[in-house]
Amino acid sequence: MEINLLMSIIEQYGYFAIFFLLWLGIVGLPIPDELVVATGGFLASIGLLNPYYSFLAGYLGVASGLTIGFLLGKYFGRPILRWLSKSEKMRHAVDRSTVMLEKYGTTALCISYLFPVVRHVVPYLVALGGMSYRRYALLSYPIGLVWTTAFYFLGYVFGNNVESIIGIIRKYGFYALLVVVAVLAIGLIVRKVVLGNRAYRAKGE
Repeated sequence: MEINLLMSIIEQYGYFAIFFLLWLGIVGLPIPDELVVATGGFLASIGLLNPYYSFLAGYLGVASGLTIGFLLGKYFGRPILRWLSKSEKMRHAVDRSTVMLEKYGTTALCISYLFPVVRHVVPYLVALGGMSYRRYALLSYPIGLVWTTAFYFLGYVFGNNVESIIGIIRKYGFYALLVVVAVLAIGLIVRKVVLGNRAYRAKGE
């Protein structure tokens, strides 16, 4: 889904669109949820959405999607996995998620956010494996908040270019995200230093 189409949908339906697009993404609708969150940030940066409400809609959409994923896994886990495994792409995601859980245990719930599709499958698997909702919530909701914050500010800062940036992150994963965050941090520091120097010169004059 391209950013122009997302912008059109979100402009028309507002915060509810952000919430439901993210909520539907985790239950199987092929929507790049990073782009939904980033588009909310971009529209907030140009004044079409309230920045606080758009961020809140994004996080609530992510959190509700994670909750639904866990509950579906808890009560309908095996039928859902059989259904997912009919698709080669989803079967690969299920296999990758299973290996990740076997290797990293519950930490995989946090790591899975770095990988598209896998982060949607892991909640089913951990619920199916017997993880309590309390433990799941303590692990997943804070990481979901960090994830939402990262992509929201990417959209807020990079605007129309965010689609290309997210494409690189989805392709190259964690290392690309680190590079983008580092560039963003350096840019903010440089901007602060430049503005500080200008203010100092103006005061001196």
